[in-house]
Amino acid sequence: MKFLEKLQKVQRKNRSLLCVGLDTDPAKLPSHLRTSKGAVVQFNRSIIEATSDLVCAYKLNLAFYESLGERGWRILKETLSAIPQHVITIGDGKRGDIGNTAEQYARALYDDLGFDAATVSPYMGYDSVEPFIRLDSKCAFVLALTSNEGSNDFQRLNIGGRPLYERIVQAAVKWNTKKNLGLVIGATHPKELQPIRKLAPTLPILIPGIGKQGGDLESAVRFGTDKNGRLAIINASRSVLYASTGKDFAAAARNEALQLRDQIQKYRDKFFS
Repeated sequence: MKFLEKLQKVQRKNRSLLCVGLDTDPAKLPSHLRTSKGAVVQFNRSIIEATSDLVCAYKLNLAFYESLGERGWRILKETLSAIPQHVITIGDGKRGDIGNTAEQYARALYDDLGFDAATVSPYMGYDSVEPFIRLDSKCAFVLALTSNEGSNDFQRLNIGGRPLYERIVQAAVKWNTKKNLGLVIGATHPKELQPIRKLAPTLPILIPGIGKQGGDLESAVRFGTDKNGRLAIINASRSVLYASTGKDFAAAARNEALQLRDQIQKYRDKFFS
């Protein structure tokens, strides 16, 4: 199945643009789990079971697993196996290297782990992105205007009368010949979302920064979606994962995800009904 087809199908099925980031920090697990063998997998599975009917995607930040060493790779695989097949999985590693190295990164994320999509840095140009978009069943989300404060250091530099992030968006549109390339635009940049969406009307946009980072949810829905109120993937991580540090963590995560999903849908109804 083509990536866009799978994304649109799960967004319709779950009536959701919500993505939950499984950026699990062992130090932040509920105290009753910390001494358990396989605590991270147990935590992730509980979160997935509690929220999989409310989301369109899960985004796994690879750093939280790579930092665990050899067992981190096993935890990644076990976590991915717990995610229902119809839900999008995004490997958030922000990879970016010369072509032959990028091929190995793509093989690791797509062939070995089985992710549907990956986040990719476009700094080294097209050949560093191309291995991630060879198959139309896979998608590369290119970093354009990220949610962190340091995004202002380079991403807004004036390049020929346009900010660098707009040049990246224009390149992504040009490279999107198989309709499997997306953008990463932080919800912390609400004013920029509308012009970016006009430049890239048919690209899916991964929008991090909701929740703890203080991103604007209403603007993310209004300007991050396409003309039909679709093709945005709005990510929340810590606000869902750590909604409670007690034994009710899974129920609390579900409640937080449900509120976010419903608030997103409320804005979709407001702007696109």
